[in-house]
Amino acid sequence: MADIFREVDEDVRRMRYEKLWRAYGTYVIAAALIFIVAVAAGTWWRTEQRAAREAQGARFAQALDLARAGNDGQAAAAFAQLAGDAETGYAALARLQEAAALARQGRKADAVLVYDRLAADSSASALVRDLATLLAGLHSLDTASYVDVRRRVERLTVDTSAWRFSAREVLAVAAARGGDRSAAQALLKQISDDPEAPGSARARAAELLALVGSAA
Repeated sequence: MADIFREVDEDVRRMRYEKLWRAYGTYVIAAALIFIVAVAAGTWWRTEQRAAREAQGARFAQALDLARAGNDGQAAAAFAQLAGDAETGYAALARLQEAAALARQGRKADAVLVYDRLAADSSASALVRDLATLLAGLHSLDTASYVDVRRRVERLTVDTSAWRFSAREVLAVAAARGGDRSAAQALLKQISDDPEAPGSARARAAELLALVGSAA
């Protein structure tokens, strides 16, 4: 009889963690894509008048059209080719878009490799490299251990990081999925109690705290 109750308890915990992941996963990807679009728009505005970069801008726009049409395989290939040919600004944006297209196809391991390559690219801005690191951590959640995810994103959780709130959420989910509820709760409480955190981030942290607590 005890075995039956233990199996039921494990099933309930698994369902709660699945709810935790569903509640969390889409938000970070959406937020990252909003950032990418914003950066792309800014880069386009600064460079579209420069004749030498018009061709790169046109290729980037064509690849975006493929992605928006759902042709992620073609889009990933087009962005990869552009990243190899383009100057620094478009190359970094193309890498981000290439990885996003790969992830949408379910090729998360390939996406992580692209993000890692961008994170290690000294020609890209620090903000973009850190975003690539964060997204690599996000897309490795299904396969990497909590220790591995922490090694990847922990430096982004410091107070001076522009990505600290998202990084803390990624790390909290990794901790919860890895069985370290105390670490997950500490990270989420850090967000929910931070007056500088966006209201939406604090609300999500509170919801995730309740989910983590209910999985105990």
